[in-house]
Amino acid sequence: MGQRQRIGERINESASRLFCILLLVSYLVLATLYAVYTPPWQVPDEPAHYNYVRTVAEEGRLPVMEPGDYDQVYLERLTAEKFPPDLSIASLTYEDHQPPLYYLLAAPVYLLFDGALLPLRLFSVLLGAGVLMTAWGVVRSLCPDRPGVALVAVGLIGFLPQHLAMMAGVNNDPLAELMVGTSLWMAVRYVQGRGDGRRYLLGWGALLGLTVVTKTTAYVALPVSLLVVGLRAWEEGGQWRGLARRVGWMVLPMVLIAGPWLVRNAALYGWTDPLGLARHNEVVVGQPRTGEWIARYGWTGWAVRFLRTTFQSFWGQFGWMGVPFQPAIYAALLLFSGLLAGGFLGWLFDRRRPALSAGQRKGAWVLLTSTLLTAALYLFYNRTFVQHQGRYLFPALIPLALAAALGLDWLLSGRAVRWAAVACGAVGVALSAWGVVRGDLPLIPMATAFGLAGLLGLAAWSPRRRAAVQVVLLAGLAALALYGLFGAIVPTLAR
Repeated sequence: MGQRQRIGERINESASRLFCILLLVSYLVLATLYAVYTPPWQVPDEPAHYNYVRTVAEEGRLPVMEPGDYDQVYLERLTAEKFPPDLSIASLTYEDHQPPLYYLLAAPVYLLFDGALLPLRLFSVLLGAGVLMTAWGVVRSLCPDRPGVALVAVGLIGFLPQHLAMMAGVNNDPLAELMVGTSLWMAVRYVQGRGDGRRYLLGWGALLGLTVVTKTTAYVALPVSLLVVGLRAWEEGGQWRGLARRVGWMVLPMVLIAGPWLVRNAALYGWTDPLGLARHNEVVVGQPRTGEWIARYGWTGWAVRFLRTTFQSFWGQFGWMGVPFQPAIYAALLLFSGLLAGGFLGWLFDRRRPALSAGQRKGAWVLLTSTLLTAALYLFYNRTFVQHQGRYLFPALIPLALAAALGLDWLLSGRAVRWAAVACGAVGVALSAWGVVRGDLPLIPMATAFGLAGLLGLAAWSPRRRAAVQVVLLAGLAALALYGLFGAIVPTLAR
């Protein structure tokens, strides 16, 4: 019996890896379509990131953030006229303060293909594939006996329309997410006792050094990593000397890698501005400020716009935030999001589910800390500038996708699936009644509610079809991504 069980486990593991490869290939196909068919420069800030790569490749130097790098009026003209060929993008250099690693890695691609845009986009697509692999590693480390949860998490990240749009553009977001995901993977393994020793800490520190020279939104990995090292040292009863030694092995390569760039910035922008952020704030004159919006709309009006735009642009608000889905699609996505959130809360407070192991609890705290820090950075950025863009929450996609996958898995099991099916059906009926009263049926939200009710009912009637229900939901998300490209981006932005 033991041998049969081991054979079964091997078969399940092989099948899960095969499905993960299929998800990865599907992502590559979708992201490549986005890279090919999204019109040039119609990814947020893509021209400025491209010009950074061009400076590194053609001039062999890092650019310097200077007054005049940002022209709000000219940028609005370019976006309004859909970047006509007769208007140059060469003056858009307001990303010159960014850390250099992505641009150094992209420069050979620029030179090899003579500055063509598509190869640079495909380079970002490959980095996005790395993000999915790190997501698989993180979730499997936490849930080694539940490959289905890992597959759903990978699918949610890979098929998220806005995420696909960003992974298919010239920008440093894909590399930043890859750094955060890899660091989370190392942190989870460390708290579980599966990574230790000087070499592990040196490698981790080198990764953090590369993170520093990638993007500031990825800096959440630094406090999380240091906190994890300190927590493990404390649990093992180590003295301060032992803790200092571990932190030292981690910080040493980080300083060696990131130090030269920070010193260079301090010399250029002043010792109080080693990241160049203060210089950036001085240069981007004309960019909408939060204080101005609060004065115009009031706190309530600003908060409503902040929440609505954050939600919409997390799922998909394309181009330079000027190409949203139809309101009905966002209503359907709100229903789907509520279902996943409710499922996660049900899983979280379900006293009958198997208790988490000590390693799982520690890993969960790692992911929660990273998510809260990402949200805090997003709020801090919006304290000054109006940047209600859900993509700034993407460094927390792995924890969010894991939570959603756990919620969906919990909903499809036990008695919860029946109640969830009834709830979705009730929402569909309520939407139908509301539409009759208004004289305008909300067809897309209604179809979503009844469709979810049907899928959940199928899982309740035949538990063996749970996997099929998950596949259908991921396929629906992939179809939405295709619609986002060919139903929104191309018709609206193509010249």
